[in-house]
Amino acid sequence: MAGDETLAFAHETVLLEEAVNALQPRPGGVYVDATLGGGGHTTRLLERSAPDGAVIAFDQDETAIAHAELLKQRYPGRLTLVKANFAEMEERLRDLGVAAVDGVLFDLGVSSPQFDRPERGFSYWHEGPLDMRMDRDRPLDARAIVNEWDEQELARIIREYGEEKFAASIARAIVRARSKKPIETTTELAEIVKRAIPAAARRSGPHPARRTFQAIRMAVNDELGALERGLEAAFRVLNPGGRLSVITFHSLEDRAVKRLFQTWAKGCVCPPEFPVCQCGRKPLGHMVSRKPVTPSSEELERNPRARSAKLRAFEKLDDGER
Repeated sequence: MAGDETLAFAHETVLLEEAVNALQPRPGGVYVDATLGGGGHTTRLLERSAPDGAVIAFDQDETAIAHAELLKQRYPGRLTLVKANFAEMEERLRDLGVAAVDGVLFDLGVSSPQFDRPERGFSYWHEGPLDMRMDRDRPLDARAIVNEWDEQELARIIREYGEEKFAASIARAIVRARSKKPIETTTELAEIVKRAIPAAARRSGPHPARRTFQAIRMAVNDELGALERGLEAAFRVLNPGGRLSVITFHSLEDRAVKRLFQTWAKGCVCPPEFPVCQCGRKPLGHMVSRKPVTPSSEELERNPRARSAKLRAFEKLDDGER
């Protein structure tokens, strides 16, 4: 099975050139792909930093790591694979003896191979177990959340992580259904959610369960918490003049990235009436572009899943510029 999964790990990389270009890779540089996935960004970073640049690629999914072993053979001595969440980046780099890097790339969300395999439990279209773990060594899965979390907490995550206006009705329907028997499959859950949403709201737009599945997946994997920890870690290990490149797929992630970048870019916070700065706060860097980069019409035609992608990049200031 593992071999079959490895062979099937094909993935359409989103904003490939734009995300890699934002890091300005060069020969001899050291780069981190925080989200290895299908290896598209890792491969391009290796190509652009040839002949002697190094890439350290993180992924919490063992299938992604196994798939990338072929890349290690193609680029001997230049690629290091780390099975870990990017929130652990700083410690794992330290274990490898890497003190600082020249760029870090994040491509957030679920990779196509995870989403398309029913047994991973991410999809509301195909029947599979309620799992949704990106790292299958984690103890918490979607089944536990759906069947064990109380109604109030279910409503909260569906409202906050899924931005679902019918969160209370959906949580109530889940609790009512599980009181009769445990909810075991993705299609069972999708049908419960669908019935909990008013018919008029179901007639247009994406699948009615999309937001709820997104919310549960984010809770299972602690995606927002891991993102903040991962970005902070990445910034700490970045060399002066180094860059972060971050692709997001929904508004919660994008707002979190934008907020953190704005905080790092902020200088003096003294009241405007102060004639001279008293706080001494200096910007730590600057955003590479004011607005996020989005996929071209050609990319959207080729890969409709890219429609919500946004790329933001940030450059850490040289010590002398602060």
